[in-house]
Amino acid sequence: MPAPFHLDRQSLRVGERFAADTAELIDASLAAVSYARRTGGQFYDFLRVGATRVLFALIDFGDAGDENAEITEATQTTFRQVGTRVFREPELNFAEAMIELSLELNRALLETAQARSSPAFVGCYEESLGTTWYVNAGPTTALVRDPTGVVELPATGLSLGLFSHATCDASPVALMPGAALLAVSHGVVEGNSPGREPGLEALKAALRETAAANAKDLCMAILARVEELTDRPPDSRQGTALALVRSREVSRTGP
Repeated sequence: MPAPFHLDRQSLRVGERFAADTAELIDASLAAVSYARRTGGQFYDFLRVGATRVLFALIDFGDAGDENAEITEATQTTFRQVGTRVFREPELNFAEAMIELSLELNRALLETAQARSSPAFVGCYEESLGTTWYVNAGPTTALVRDPTGVVELPATGLSLGLFSHATCDASPVALMPGAALLAVSHGVVEGNSPGREPGLEALKAALRETAAANAKDLCMAILARVEELTDRPPDSRQGTALALVRSREVSRTGP
């Protein structure tokens, strides 16, 4: 088995090759990191919707050109307004709430992106349980790593932005202490040259091997590792990694 690789902060040159955003969680970390600056090809956001609930999303618009600003604004407005309204109830049916949010995001994308396929990974992390309910529309490449290994989170529905009445199922995944959930946009796993390690397998290997202990460092290490295994520099592809990492030592289970 390959030895775990560690984050080389100097070689990453934060601010030149990668841009990152993070969110505050209880006994966990959540972050998204993009190659270079955010180009508009991907949307990601975090939103606290309760004392122990945090919503997050990664949506890949692709190359939408001048429409990116309008698409991003409509998506963020829907994500925040609908997410706050739907997930604020104390007694919540997470599956129904996730489906309603995905339907509203689909509607917003249909109105602004003009039937553009937009793979999406949308989740709600319940800090008190270490559980995430998610919708994987598209699918978006999403993985979970824990002591048992690395597994894929399969698609739960069609890509957003294509069909007005399409629905996505919602599924739960439990993150044990020390586990990590990773979702990446298409640009992270595409574009390898012949003879190189396939993008998905490279991603799985990177997730297995990285020693990063928090979400931001994990995303940066993943992007650096995938770059090593491909033949394309980061500024030639649109790529974003989003990670949720549960702490190895859980000190508290509620607010």
